[in-house]
Amino acid sequence: MINAISVDVEEYFHPEEVRSVVAESMWSAFPSRISDQVDRVLDLLDKHDVKATFFVLGWVARNKPRVIRRIAQRGHEIGCHSFSHRMVYQLTPRQFREDTNRALSAIEDACGAKVTAYRAPSYSITNDCIWALEVLVEAGFTNDSSIYPIRHDRYGIPGFHRHAAVLDTPAGAIQEIPIATVEVGDIAVTPIGGGGYLRLLPYRYTAAGIRRVNRSEQRPVCLYFHPWELDPEQPRLADGFVSRLRTYSGLETMERKIDRLLGEFEFSTLSSVFPLPESVLNGARVPLNYAS
Repeated sequence: MINAISVDVEEYFHPEEVRSVVAESMWSAFPSRISDQVDRVLDLLDKHDVKATFFVLGWVARNKPRVIRRIAQRGHEIGCHSFSHRMVYQLTPRQFREDTNRALSAIEDACGAKVTAYRAPSYSITNDCIWALEVLVEAGFTNDSSIYPIRHDRYGIPGFHRHAAVLDTPAGAIQEIPIATVEVGDIAVTPIGGGGYLRLLPYRYTAAGIRRVNRSEQRPVCLYFHPWELDPEQPRLADGFVSRLRTYSGLETMERKIDRLLGEFEFSTLSSVFPLPESVLNGARVPLNYAS
C-alpha cells in the first residue's frame, strides 16, 4: 500500500499559535530559516527515494522563490497553502478568492508549473465556510486537502468522509483528500495524520494507525508535517503554556520519527496516490455529502 506524504511549507513564525504575538506586518523582520529546513526535508526524502507534495505558502514563494524552485527541481509536487496563512472561516469569499489568487501567482511564478492542489491553513475549511470549495474550483484546483474529519477547537468537520471523495460545488467537482484518521469503536475518529500528533505522541501510535487503515480498510492515508517541525533550534515565539506545548513539544525527535516512517511505509505524492476520478476530469456532478 502506497500512502501520500505532504509537507506544509511555512516559516516558524507562520503557525496559528504564533499569530497572536507575531502580526503579518512583522514577518519580514524575523530571520528566515526555511531554506535550511526545506533542504533537511529534501535530503530526508531523497534518502528514502520518496516524492512528496509540498503545499507552499504564497508569502514564502514570493520571498524565497529559489527554495520553491529547488523543491520542484528535485521532482516533488507543488501545491498551494494560501498566501497569508489566515484561517478560511475568518475570511469573506472575496477575501479568500483574493488570497488564493495571490498565492497561486507567487507559487506558479516560483516553480514554473501549474498548481492544482490546495490545503487551507490549519485545515480551516469547516461547515461555516464550505463555500470555499467553489472558489477553489473556480481557481482551477482539482484536489483539496483542507477538511479534517475530527472534532478540534480550531478546525474539523466531524462525520466528514475519512477517505478521498469527490464533492460537487456550483462551479464543478473537486476531490477532497482528508488527513489520516482511524476509527475507534463505532463512532470515535482519532487523528493519525502526522504534524503535532506525530510530535506529541509515541511513534507507535501513528504507525499502528497507518497499518490498521492500510490492512483492515485496504485504503491509503495522507500524512503531513512542516519543515519547522524538524528544527529544534528555532526561536520559541508562541506565548502561553498550551500554545507552546502544541508548537514546540517533540521537535527534538520529529526528524527521527519521519525518517522511520519513510523507511517502514511506502509513500508518494497526493496525485500519485489519489488519481483524479473521471467525475472530476469530465465535470460530472456529484452531491456534496458529508457522510462517511
